[in-house]
Amino acid sequence: MKPRNDLNFYSTNAKQWWDASAKIYALNHLNPPRFAYFDRHIPQWQGLNVLDIGCGGGYSCEFLARRGAIASGIDQSKACIVAAQVHAQANQLTIAYQHGHAEALPYGDRSFDVVVCVDVLEHVADALQTLREIYRVLKPGGIFCFDTINRTFKSKLIMIWLLEDLLREIPQGIHDWNKFITPNELTHWMQAIGFSEIEIKGFNVFGRTIFDNIAAYQYYQKTGNFRIHINDDISVMYIGVAHKPLKTSAD
Repeated sequence: MKPRNDLNFYSTNAKQWWDASAKIYALNHLNPPRFAYFDRHIPQWQGLNVLDIGCGGGYSCEFLARRGAIASGIDQSKACIVAAQVHAQANQLTIAYQHGHAEALPYGDRSFDVVVCVDVLEHVADALQTLREIYRVLKPGGIFCFDTINRTFKSKLIMIWLLEDLLREIPQGIHDWNKFITPNELTHWMQAIGFSEIEIKGFNVFGRTIFDNIAAYQYYQKTGNFRIHINDDISVMYIGVAHKPLKTSAD
């Protein structure tokens, strides 16, 4: 029985991170629809100091850097950080990569205009402490951009039983259903820390019905891309933003 939330996968596959034929490369295809949603709240990224937590080999950091953001990335995998640095250098992109953990970010208070944390909150050792650190490093008025996986029967069926155990489209053991986070839990934690103006939407990769699920999978098999809809269906994956108020209790 493979261990759940097996993060060693990322290190062992770091050298394949930018190989378009590797299964992990599917994560790169999530950025255009993901940032199309974030753009509703941040229409101009040029010149913003942005931190990507759990940056892996650099998909989101390079996406941000190409849009003019001053990008920094941190990841628990040293191998992924090396892969990200090599690829950024080869593409003449200036990105500040650093090895570290989300629960103890090696940055000063109020360092970033935006913090991005995608495909990560369901993996960290301590999600609440991670949120505290995100709040700390954000400037007043800064924005937290995130997506993660809801803890529902449907998410277990699709993300683990189907995509991991049956189809093997996702590495078996990469997810632990018990670490998935409900929107209510995440909202409660963020509000308790001090975040405001929280918005959560469905990040709908798979559709609502079994027929939608099959059609979405067939489309991905044929094209290597996803047809993602931002809507009110938060039963599997969801996306959102939260703001650090301009005036905080520390002011």
